[in-house]
Amino acid sequence: MSAIKDESFRDSIGTIDKEGKRAWVFPKKPSGSFYNKRKIVSYLLIVFLIAAPFIKVNGNQFLLFNVIDRKFNVFGFPFWPQDFYLVVISMIIGVVFVTLFTVSFGRIFCGWICPQTIFMEMVFRRIEYWIDGDRGAQIRLRKQKWNAEKIRKRGLKWFIFFVISFLIANVFLAYIVGSDAVFQMMKDGPGNHIGNFFGLLIFTGVFYFVFTWFREQVCIIACPYGRLQGVLLDDKSIIVAYDHVRGEGEKGRAKFKKGQDRTELGIGDCIDCRQCVNVCPTGIDIRNGTQLECVNCTACIDECDHIMDSVGFPRGLIRYASESEITEKKKFKFTARQKGYTAVLSILILLLIGLLFLRTDVEATILRVAGQTYQHKGDNISNIYTFKVVNKTTKDFDDIHFELESPEKGDIILVGKDMIKVDKEGYSEGTLFVEIPQYLLESHRTKIKIKVYDGEKLIQTTSTNFLGPRTLD
Repeated sequence: MSAIKDESFRDSIGTIDKEGKRAWVFPKKPSGSFYNKRKIVSYLLIVFLIAAPFIKVNGNQFLLFNVIDRKFNVFGFPFWPQDFYLVVISMIIGVVFVTLFTVSFGRIFCGWICPQTIFMEMVFRRIEYWIDGDRGAQIRLRKQKWNAEKIRKRGLKWFIFFVISFLIANVFLAYIVGSDAVFQMMKDGPGNHIGNFFGLLIFTGVFYFVFTWFREQVCIIACPYGRLQGVLLDDKSIIVAYDHVRGEGEKGRAKFKKGQDRTELGIGDCIDCRQCVNVCPTGIDIRNGTQLECVNCTACIDECDHIMDSVGFPRGLIRYASESEITEKKKFKFTARQKGYTAVLSILILLLIGLLFLRTDVEATILRVAGQTYQHKGDNISNIYTFKVVNKTTKDFDDIHFELESPEKGDIILVGKDMIKVDKEGYSEGTLFVEIPQYLLESHRTKIKIKVYDGEKLIQTTSTNFLGPRTLD
């Protein structure tokens, strides 16, 4: 921004002092219309995040990301390793969606939707305000000697933080191993589920460390998303921005003096109260312009509006705006880049929807045994195959069998079994022979189609190659 003359602040982050030590952030308790809206959104998302792994749709967990067993459920749809391409497409859609929103609206995801921000600001930080008090009380408590009051407050806060971290870890574990496994561990006791219990302890420790000590450093240091802003944002992006044209005027900002004509003096509307800095959860000065530490939480907007109301100036000195809107008074328009992202996102969503409709509940794979040639069985030619039937549903299939669709004549003979049973969320595999009259073979390599039935219900049609004598060519 042209109003910023000293940009030395960009050489370091706001949470590290000149000696390289942690500069602890004590944000003022926010309030205002944006904060009230964020509370509604945050608590709805918290309810969703807590409930999602415990809700079941058609017997499937609503959200499950079981990397260990390579099983995923998204909105009740089960995804197996055979469906991994759908998971990849979903992840690409998520990346494009976040990218589009960053290009258009900055880091709005971080301030309104990110679980780290939601739990930190709407759960842990509010408990801290309740126990330690607001910004000034927290600073005094930190400097205070370890007397009975400080021990009581620190002990109570850390204990509550640990309990909440433990509860969050249980929910997180339910996303990874499944809610049934978590309930079973509660029923049987941790000693019978050492692996899951050990994972629970690790998650508890991680969450406790993040929300008790690491805090905003996650957004600034650990999360790569903030650094994407430098690549994705431009002067057309809507972000939480300080109107430096109005705030600085011709001669910069100045403290408020009652009865002073700031317009005549060329002074901007910013009264340099620093309340936007005090309320910021990452400790930055929004008046310095766009910074990677800013998570678009809107706390500075609410605080600045309070100050503007108190001194009788118009609201909106800090607001959602683009650099073009501030400097050139141009309204937001959809740029060609944003249209391109939208088009790509729409195509990917349509592709995913189409693939979901084409996806089957049972997936059968039939492959010729490598290295085996055909055999003559009287007038028939026989090939040997291996099969694998994966049941992606939560119901058992008790009568899986195969029938030859093309060519119309021929036999399928199972090896070692008369019928195939596939348990829910399981699979069955084995060997079979396909025998086809030689006169029906079109060449030495004929594509055949095989129907897969459960009882009388057709559940899938698959195809494979059938080898015959080369003299047919």
